[in-house]
Amino acid sequence: MTAIKHALQRDIFTPNDERLLGIVNVCKAGKKKKNCFLCATVSTERPVQVKVVKVKKSDKGDFYKRQQTWELRDLMEVDAKDASKKVYRWVASSIAEKNSFISCIWKLNQRYLRKKVEFVNVRKNESVPSGESQSVAGGDEDALDDYQELSAREEQDIESMMDMCEYAISNAEAFAEKLSRELQVLDGNYMDLSKGHIRALQDGDLTSPKGIEACINASEALLQCMNVALRPGHDKLMAVTQQQHLFADLRDVFARRLTNHLNNVFIHQGHDQSSTLSQHPAELTLPKHLPLHRDLLRYAKLMEWLKNTQREKYEGLSRTYVDYMSRLYEREIKDFFEVAKIKMAGTTKEAKGKFGLHGSSGKLTGSTSSLNKLTVQGSNSRRSQSSSLLDMGNMSASDLDVADRTKFDKIFEQVLSELEPLCLAEQDFISKFFKLQQHSTVPETEELDGSTVSRLPSKDMVRLMMNKIFQSIETELNSLIALGDKIDSFNSLYMLVKMSHHVWTAENVDPASYLSTTLGNVLVTVKRNFDKCISGQIRQMEEVKISKKSKVGILPFVTGFEEFAELAETIFRNAERRGDLDKAYVKLIRAVFMNVEKVASESQKTPRDVVMMENFHHIFSTLSRLKISCLDSERREAKHKYTDHLQSYVINSLGQPLEKLNHFFEGVEARVAQGVREEEVSYHLAFNKQELRKVIKEYPGKEVKKGLDNLYRKVDKHLCEEESLLQVVWHSMQDEFIRQYKHFEGLIGRCYPGSGITMEFTIQDMLEYFSSIAQSH
Repeated sequence: MTAIKHALQRDIFTPNDERLLGIVNVCKAGKKKKNCFLCATVSTERPVQVKVVKVKKSDKGDFYKRQQTWELRDLMEVDAKDASKKVYRWVASSIAEKNSFISCIWKLNQRYLRKKVEFVNVRKNESVPSGESQSVAGGDEDALDDYQELSAREEQDIESMMDMCEYAISNAEAFAEKLSRELQVLDGNYMDLSKGHIRALQDGDLTSPKGIEACINASEALLQCMNVALRPGHDKLMAVTQQQHLFADLRDVFARRLTNHLNNVFIHQGHDQSSTLSQHPAELTLPKHLPLHRDLLRYAKLMEWLKNTQREKYEGLSRTYVDYMSRLYEREIKDFFEVAKIKMAGTTKEAKGKFGLHGSSGKLTGSTSSLNKLTVQGSNSRRSQSSSLLDMGNMSASDLDVADRTKFDKIFEQVLSELEPLCLAEQDFISKFFKLQQHSTVPETEELDGSTVSRLPSKDMVRLMMNKIFQSIETELNSLIALGDKIDSFNSLYMLVKMSHHVWTAENVDPASYLSTTLGNVLVTVKRNFDKCISGQIRQMEEVKISKKSKVGILPFVTGFEEFAELAETIFRNAERRGDLDKAYVKLIRAVFMNVEKVASESQKTPRDVVMMENFHHIFSTLSRLKISCLDSERREAKHKYTDHLQSYVINSLGQPLEKLNHFFEGVEARVAQGVREEEVSYHLAFNKQELRKVIKEYPGKEVKKGLDNLYRKVDKHLCEEESLLQVVWHSMQDEFIRQYKHFEGLIGRCYPGSGITMEFTIQDMLEYFSSIAQSH
């Protein structure tokens, strides 16, 4: 019968918000026996409706269905035996079931209908079994109390209620009906806690899932009872007052038990040493707190109950959690960053000592002077602790040690990738466990001693708790960034890109989260280091000194800029902070331009035009190859400077092998410029035909070739090998020489017409001279 009762409750009555209290298996008397069940039910909603329901099995026998329903108030008489008034009559399958069901109906009549139904042929021991106390719902409804005489206080309460009712004496039946209805509502709403709920609140197990679930159900039932809205005057009833005191005591007892238990859990976790990294120094990972969060989230509903009933205890638990978890996280994070620093600087004791990887906060403890002299050993190469464009320009690719920078980049990315899920998981747990809405910006209010107390919005509470729990993260990150900057100032490029990406990701998840705010603060430091790195490079360019005894060639900061740009383009590919790099490019290239011109002006060994030509050619080639869009105007400017100084150098150099011829024709052009007609120039004594033949005779082909050979040697001494401009310059000189030759021939033809005077060598001779000289060297 218990199984059938459970099935009927689940399939028929629960969907209709009814509770099955009694059941009897019956069949129609005198006819073909078809078994069915009579069920006594009450509604779960107020006001309570009491019904008798006839349920029968379907013809297929697969399920039960409701066949007929009667309101208990419509039931006029219950006859336990055959009677002359035959309306409905059934034969119970057993005496025990019949007695139990009639007892249930009798109790419902007593409680809800105040004895309206008449029971016939029912002995007292059938309707009200003697001995142990039974309940209507087999434990769900308490047995009816025996009659108790009214106390003096209760008599006063009834007299007061009668005074408030005009017809209390004139219409006693109506007054009794009114009292019955109010008591029915009160009794239905203000239900007593079951013994099971009371036991759970007083002694329930707070460690097992089943015990926690029982405590949750009991606490919710208690809160529901305490929050029942009383009608005017009900709060003065002694029974109500006693119940309220009982509920308050149960609330305080359970709140105290819950607080003590969770306090112990937090304290134990805060002192737990099993999650530290000291046992696994080689692993760059942070311990996961998911198991702890999963265990604690079973208490989330109880924390919500505590927040609504005992705010002080709730806030005390919050403080305890923050206090002890901050200690745990501080140990774990300190160990984590210690491993990261060792991996960055190298694992040797020497490196650890030089970088000062010890101390409570993990800060660099070495002196400033020792850090400035610091060198890092790695990959069989020795590299200065602070890279510069000058250093890059003087180093080979192996000296730059790309592997070391890639290793640093991976370590830094690993650090951020470990911190990100740790912070997000903790913030998500705090909001769920302490019932704080992460996006709520509305201040919470609470009535306290008649006044309204305003509290921080949930969003601010979450951020405040996160700041206290992870107060060491920002310090440790800044310390790690300082170390990376000391190892290699160009590490700031890697850090800027990685940090920017993680800030961007965090802001997309929650722009106001602790992680987003903290990484944003650290990004400011990284950006400052990046700007400082760029400023340092510019300052070193301005301080560069060149040798007075050797040719200048390509300046180290020019090749340094090229390698810096190649490195930066690799690091910043698809980066969010590309604008920062573009601004740095413009600053650097302007400084490069300015200092190339400065060095060219100061150069004594190498002509100014050569310094300008070679270095701006190199800059133009670099910018053309890398295609840096923000430097397009500088690329065009570099090309212009290169071509201008190439032409200037060629013209100045070519004036030497045909010097007298140049001077003669300059004089001719001067006379023409003064207004002398070209055909009359030969009449001037200094520029007559005889003087022209004399000058031309001084430059036979053999002498011209000798002069060009000397010029080639001189140009070769001026130019540097790495830029490979010698052939470019020589070809430009050839073009310029041919241009001058044609210019001289034109002047001879116009100023000395019909004289038959020609140069001692031809254009073809010149081409052979230039070619043979270039091949011979």
